[in-house]
Amino acid sequence: MDGRDQGFQDGDRTRRGRGEPDQVPVGPPDGATAASDATRTGTVAAASGTDAAGTTAPDDGADHDARFFGQPWALAHIFGVEMWERFSFYGMQGILLIYMYYSIADGGLGIPEATATGIVGAYGGTVYLSTILGAWVADRLLGSERVLFFSAWVIMGGHIALAVLPNIWGLGVGLVLVAIGSGGLKANATAVVGTLYTPKDPRRDAGFSLFYLGINLGAFLGPIVTGFLQSNVGFHWGFAAAAIGMAIGLIQYSFGRKQLPASSRVVANPLPANRRLVAIGVGIAGLLVIVVLVLTGVIRADNLAGVVIIVTLGAAIAYFCVIIASRHISGDERSRVIGFIPLFIVNVGFWSLYQQQFTVLTIYSDQRLNRSILGWEMPVSWVNSINPIFVIILSGVFAAIWTKLGTRAPSAPVKFSLGAMIMGVAFLLFLPWANGAPNSTPLLAIVLILLVFTIAELFISPPGLSVTTKLAPERFHTQMVALYFLSVALGTAIAGWLAQFYDPTNEVPYFTILGVIAILLGLALLASVRPVLKLMRGVR
Repeated sequence: MDGRDQGFQDGDRTRRGRGEPDQVPVGPPDGATAASDATRTGTVAAASGTDAAGTTAPDDGADHDARFFGQPWALAHIFGVEMWERFSFYGMQGILLIYMYYSIADGGLGIPEATATGIVGAYGGTVYLSTILGAWVADRLLGSERVLFFSAWVIMGGHIALAVLPNIWGLGVGLVLVAIGSGGLKANATAVVGTLYTPKDPRRDAGFSLFYLGINLGAFLGPIVTGFLQSNVGFHWGFAAAAIGMAIGLIQYSFGRKQLPASSRVVANPLPANRRLVAIGVGIAGLLVIVVLVLTGVIRADNLAGVVIIVTLGAAIAYFCVIIASRHISGDERSRVIGFIPLFIVNVGFWSLYQQQFTVLTIYSDQRLNRSILGWEMPVSWVNSINPIFVIILSGVFAAIWTKLGTRAPSAPVKFSLGAMIMGVAFLLFLPWANGAPNSTPLLAIVLILLVFTIAELFISPPGLSVTTKLAPERFHTQMVALYFLSVALGTAIAGWLAQFYDPTNEVPYFTILGVIAILLGLALLASVRPVLKLMRGVR
């Protein structure tokens, strides 16, 4: 599921209270919390509360309220909106692909499978590209809390479009709105959580863990509800459930948002008034270019994943060039950025396989998996609820292991290499059942494979943003965080593009080639650990 959201936690911890350079105009996924450190020291009054015992809280700028499982009550409002957003996001995504390629007679759109998987990949990549836009708007224009609130409305509008608007129009409008809204909410929800704590608040890690639990609860429940409705009353009822879930989260958050600290609404690096019209003009021009490219047939449904790959790759190269060529960074900082390149490449490779949970694995679950349980057929989308269960169980185990090992824990390059290799093994585990008869793969086999997916994820995803921020030059933290999300966006788009080569009648080459490539990619990084660590200049 969304173990990658765990990385936001680490990024929040490493924040600096400062303005960002304008070489590349984006903001970090932790948005306006860049200003919150100053807030906590008294520049802006944070929301106050009482401690669990009801005694007077010390005047240290922190929120000592402990009514939500020992955490500030305001956390409940962010927990709720994030849980329902993940419910709607994964609930919709659980039935999205089959909605596209099922025949019209079966309630779908009848889109060819290869085109449908490409659209899913492009959509997923656009979500992560949108996190950069959402963070920039928070940092330069509105602040994290406002962007979170408005993004929730956009998401709900997208799900309503999927539920109500007919045919391709509903699909197009719905996916665009959900992608933009999810990117904005994902970029800023963790930022708002960060404003509830001082850097030294001992409840901080537990608060983020509770927030992370909400993410996975939503991801677990969403596909179950939408899948049940899709199987029994139709796709649009499933999409409507996603819209209702987002509406519940939005209503609950609307009542509680006033209790959030003032720092959550601070604009960290305000855009000068004389540049706002220019920014708006650039945004409108970009939209017009996209519309023209769509109307002229340059961007089409069957090449959408390729377009997102090219755009994302170009943006990533531009970021690297801007940072490495800057005269404002030291030799050590430049070396660390270069050392990040192998991690970036491996991260792209990992997500290009991992995100096939929503493309190839969905097709496999529909056509190859035996979903019959005591005569009852499990909905296809319920397979997407298996991974969140393992994430909830194993994330604490991994955290305990890394804490126990301390300085003896593997370095980031080793974790990345192991994550890639384990992901490759997960693909090879499909081979014993490859090319089988329809619905011949036992359900326990998929459970085992998704367990391996999760283990790979926990090796590579939680440390990802953490090491990114450690390697970032002082003046380019924003751009490095953007690079991390570009690697996820690129991998997600590639996952959709690769799925067009999946042939359910000849699966062995597909799973073998991709599995071996992932293992070789991990081995290459493992063999390069020493030179990479040397480039990282003391960062592990």
